[in-house]
Amino acid sequence: MRDNTYNNTFITYDDDATWLVTYADLMTIMLVFFVLLYTLAFFEKEQYRHAVETIKVQIEEDENLIGLMELMEIPETADTQITIEDITGLHSREKSLFENITKFARKSKQTDNISTRILDGKIIVSIKGKALFVSGSADVNKAATSIFDEIIQILDDYPEYNINIKGHTDNIPIGTSIFPSNWELSAVRATTVLKYLISKGVDPQRLTATGFGAIMPLLPNTSEENRAQNRRVEFVLEKKGIRN
Repeated sequence: MRDNTYNNTFITYDDDATWLVTYADLMTIMLVFFVLLYTLAFFEKEQYRHAVETIKVQIEEDENLIGLMELMEIPETADTQITIEDITGLHSREKSLFENITKFARKSKQTDNISTRILDGKIIVSIKGKALFVSGSADVNKAATSIFDEIIQILDDYPEYNINIKGHTDNIPIGTSIFPSNWELSAVRATTVLKYLISKGVDPQRLTATGFGAIMPLLPNTSEENRAQNRRVEFVLEKKGIRN
């Protein structure tokens, strides 16, 4: 009786402890899993650093390489994940277009009249009205055609971009038989530019034209200098397929 009692007690204790084996196996697997994750993360970081060093050498040897300098400036704590777009150079297309237009403005000595910026993924080329039109008119200056021709030549290399032409004025009222208000003036100026681009072979399906009058000033209309900045035509360049 005494031996049976001992054996039954031992067997009951052994059955209750079997969960420890499963628990220990689970903890071991989790430990291996997290060690593996840590190792892979460290490996990616080292591979990335090696790739960056290689790219740096290439850029130093060839100053025409573009679209890669953004990778050089990633801080230590930043996410170092590289996307398919980065690898294939799609981001560099936007940067290349932006730089080409900026170089054109500098080369043609039109930096006072032409400015470029990127806003919400769109490249905006702003040209002062005085560089394009006679005051209070939608007649294009002779010098303006060379500006348009240069921009057209650049945009021909980027057919994936749509072109929205936007006309803007200052807040000084205009009232003529041709233009009853700034709305009409800005709209006709925008469509005049659109017609010129079409006449030079730009695909009409890439183009839209809109007049905004004085409702979207760059600066407050509190001085002649500010009003001169607000009288402008903008080329808003946006990749096809993402237009709202």
